[in-house]
Amino acid sequence: MFLGKVKGNLVATQKNKHLVGHKLQIVKKIDLNGNFIGKKDIIAVDLIDAGIGDTVLVAQEGDAVQQILGHGNAPINTIIIAIVDDFEVDE
Repeated sequence: MFLGKVKGNLVATQKNKHLVGHKLQIVKKIDLNGNFIGKKDIIAVDLIDAGIGDTVLVAQEGDAVQQILGHGNAPINTIIIAIVDDFEVDE
């Protein structure tokens, strides 16, 4: 799992039939200070209606995604599982 920030929506005219009705979001990993890390954006399925600019908790593991979706029929390995309102780090 990792923290990320939603950068945008992904619109696809053709989808796997098991993804129809699910929103796809473009997410970028962030550090604990909210700074973007890494060079790649990640596409994640969003079942919780996150919006652009939201800090989110993302699972990037095929088995976890299958358990959340309730099936293994869609080719997905990344899913947004929570919108993070706030977090605190003890040093």
